[in-house]
Order: sequence, then C-alpha cells, then structure tokens
Amino acid sequence: MQITLLTPSDLESILPLLCELNPKQTPQRLEQNMLDMLAYDNYFCFGLWEEQQLVALSGGWITTRLYSGKQLEIDNIVVDQNCRSKGYGEKLVEHIAEWSKQQGCITLELNTYVSNSRSHKFYFNQGMEIIGYRFQKYLDPR
Repeated sequence: MQITLLTPSDLESILPLLCELNPKQTPQRLEQNMLDMLAYDNYFCFGLWEEQQLVALSGGWITTRLYSGKQLEIDNIVVDQNCRSKGYGEKLVEHIAEWSKQQGCITLELNTYVSNSRSHKFYFNQGMEIIGYRFQKYLDPR
C-alpha cells in the first residue's frame, strides 16, 4: 500500500473513482472539474494505491477560517466499491491528518450528505464530530 499526492498525469486512474462517487455527472465534466481543482495551489488530492491500482482517493483544500484557523477541508473521500471495509479509508484519513499537521493545519473538516449514515459512522470513528449545517444555493437556475 502506498499513498501519494495525485497529479493530472494520474487522471486516467482517478476518473473511475470520481464517476463512482458522482454518478449523476458526466465523465467529461468530472475530468474538467478535477483538472480545474488540481490547478489551484491550495488543493491537494491523495491517492491510495494497492498493487499499482488506485483504490481510494481524497481531495482537500487548505484554507483559514475565523473560527478554526488554518485547516484542511476534505472535499471528498471515495474507496473503490470492490475494496471497501478493508481499512483503506481509515489509512487515507490518518495520512491526510498527519500531512495536514505538517502543513501547519489545526483542524480537518468536511461535509457529508445527511442521508449518508454509513459515512457518519466512519467519520465518528475517525474522531470527528458534527459542528454545523452546510447550506447551498444555485446562483443560476438549472
């Protein structure tokens, strides 16, 4: 098992996991969004490889918030559906937490869908707690 920072050259391996996480989006849109995100200086994407296959990934943004100071906000975590319950998600979060400390971050934060109770259990097991709600408004009607 190896965890690396992913780059645009890893896109061919990244895309299947992104499609699994976001089945309502087209692969083309996900690819463009990922390329756009990887171009930001404060976005980082970590990949967990097993036998040269990408089995999990997680991206995040380093930001500073008034209430918490410097943080890494995890944008997504996805583990290949054929590789779940093998500890990969936990290893990835542990790695990201340690890497974030080395970058001077004080907290890890993330959003998860209210309906995703399986993820809630996972995040509680990682020592996280619920601190609020996230609201969204589309600026252009769909």
